[in-house]
Amino acid sequence: MVSHRQQLAVPSLVRIKPGALDRVGLYLARDGHRRVALLISAGMLPEIGARVRESLAAHGVEVVRNDEVSDASFEHAASLFAGLPSPCAAVVGVGGGRALDVAKYTAFLADLPCVAVPTSLSNDGFCSPQASLCHAGRRRSLPAAMPAGVVVDTAVCLGAPDALWWSGVGDLCAKVTAVADWKLAFHARGTPVNDLAALLSDATVFQFMARPSGDLEGVRLLATSLMLNGIAMAVCGSSRPASGSEHLISHALDALSERPRLHGLQVGVATYLVSHLQRQGTERIAAVLDATGFWKGVEADPFSRATWREAVRLAPSMKDDFYTVLSSRDCADEVADLLTHDPRLQRCFVD
Repeated sequence: MVSHRQQLAVPSLVRIKPGALDRVGLYLARDGHRRVALLISAGMLPEIGARVRESLAAHGVEVVRNDEVSDASFEHAASLFAGLPSPCAAVVGVGGGRALDVAKYTAFLADLPCVAVPTSLSNDGFCSPQASLCHAGRRRSLPAAMPAGVVVDTAVCLGAPDALWWSGVGDLCAKVTAVADWKLAFHARGTPVNDLAALLSDATVFQFMARPSGDLEGVRLLATSLMLNGIAMAVCGSSRPASGSEHLISHALDALSERPRLHGLQVGVATYLVSHLQRQGTERIAAVLDATGFWKGVEADPFSRATWREAVRLAPSMKDDFYTVLSSRDCADEVADLLTHDPRLQRCFVD
């Protein structure tokens, strides 16, 4: 149980609406952040960075360091931390996962607030207490600062490539199987379950599942749901509300595949597969993946059945002391049958 003396760090600034990108300077100025480091994903459309910089200048916010982020590594974040001018009031990350993870970890090292400005919604990492960074050539999830602010321009995210939208949908659906695995671990091993975090995770999924549309309102719901799931992880101090056997499969695929795909695409397919193994949630998950066109993104570039069979075999070893449905029994035959005969999965795999 969390001590009543502990204070949970959650975003105090949250703006999820069209045009929010042009108001970043206003939001920072209101909070007294007049000198900031600005980290933008390399390859971002030039107009995105220009709009942010114009907004900052218009409200008297000085950019004391301006970097493009192409290297999402611990070493890069440490270098940015060492080179931060003083004083610096906040670190602002704009773009995709690389810039946001580096911004969160740089802010964590510097003990500064971080403001996350995602321009797509491919996963829940923009508002989580971890940063996915390479360290000595190996990708790791490192403790980081939970963003003090989250600014999502829904119009900008709506214009992002469809594959990133489908990836975010896949990562969100994973919360259904992740929470089921968490409860399974409680009954099998006594793994503590934080009820508030589990309820919050459920709520984040169901509000989007009630309206899984690819319009501005659908983007708002997806952004809100992914953000709240990041907060659910902070509530319980672990990834359990958001990550279960479906994420272990994705991690194994990253290790096995010559060409890993978008995290959320791997996780979304694995979520549907795992729901069959758990014998719960399948129809609800399938309905959302169908309604959002998720399968189109996978069918356009199918996976290897052999690689996935090996990934499922390897998955339980990807994280120590992490009980899931894959730990409960040998699922190899069930998985092989689903990959070959399930009507949705058939189109997503090649021999």
